[in-house]
Amino acid sequence: MKQVTSKLFFVLFTVISYNSFSQTANLSSQEIKDMKYMLEEEKVARDVYELLDKKWNLRVFNNIKQSEQRHMDMMENLLNSNKISYQFSDKRGVFYNKELQKLYNDLTEKGLKSKYDALEVGKTIEVTDIYDLEKAKKLTTNSQIKDVYSKLIFASNNHLRAFSRNLSKFQNQ
Repeated sequence: MKQVTSKLFFVLFTVISYNSFSQTANLSSQEIKDMKYMLEEEKVARDVYELLDKKWNLRVFNNIKQSEQRHMDMMENLLNSNKISYQFSDKRGVFYNKELQKLYNDLTEKGLKSKYDALEVGKTIEVTDIYDLEKAKKLTTNSQIKDVYSKLIFASNNHLRAFSRNLSKFQNQ
């Protein structure tokens, strides 16, 4: 009986390991790279909006920073479901990707100048997110990844409209 249990455990372990490996193995290095990048890019948006919300106390930043956290959660779930290891800093404004670190630094510097500049930064972030998500979506055939990217594109378009509405109020004053 002990031998049968051991063999059963071995077979089960092998199947689980194979399924875990095959999920990740079916993804290209580009798909994996894009998912990790999108997680950190969503963090840039959340972190910038948190800072600008504290500085300017505009409702649009408070609402959208919460949405950006959900976007990060979606990307983390996508990475986890595909058994992809990743890292990102828990500290606000700290990024492993040097390009995203520079983006965060530049955007926060501009956004802290005025409310108008802060709203322009929001618009810039959403345009950038949409562009990067659409590019990454074209580079995958995985339906799960495409679905998440589509949802994020839809949300980013809503955010872009919100920032544009708020900017138009400033321009009409």
